Amino acid sequence: MSLRARFTEELKASMIAKDAARTSTIRMIMAKLKDTDIAARPSGVEQVPEEQIVAMLRGMVKSRRESVEMYAQGGRPELAEKEAAEIAVIESFLPQQMDEAAMQAAVAAAVAESGAASVKDMGKVMAVLKAKHAATMDMAKAGPLVKAALGA
Repeated sequence: MSLRARFTEELKASMIAKDAARTSTIRMIMAKLKDTDIAARPSGVEQVPEEQIVAMLRGMVKSRRESVEMYAQGGRPELAEKEAAEIAVIESFLPQQMDEAAMQAAVAAAVAESGAASVKDMGKVMAVLKAKHAATMDMAKAGPLVKAALGA
């Protein structure tokens, strides 16, 4: 099932279950997706592909994590909890992330495949990782692993 269809089905289910917080978050996701589709129209794309939807969801999670930190520092735990709940809903639509061991193995394979020898070749390794594991790997966590693998 495509992500767009999942959003619609989950929205219906949450409305039937009267889960206001989940309904609100899914509506927010669908609104962001509509904005993303509209922004892509000048380049001739009517609906953005799945990869771009996943990237959009990751961006939404990232901004909410930053908000959770800010609210926690600002002494607003109720707002931090609301953002954390939104993160949980958004992450339910994302593909399962690699664990630490799988990331290490993927980084080692990418280093070998790209023939990287030093930190100067980090871009090549990251490109290989992004091409093969973009949906299942957190690139922010992959950076330090690549640096360590290249001996920085």
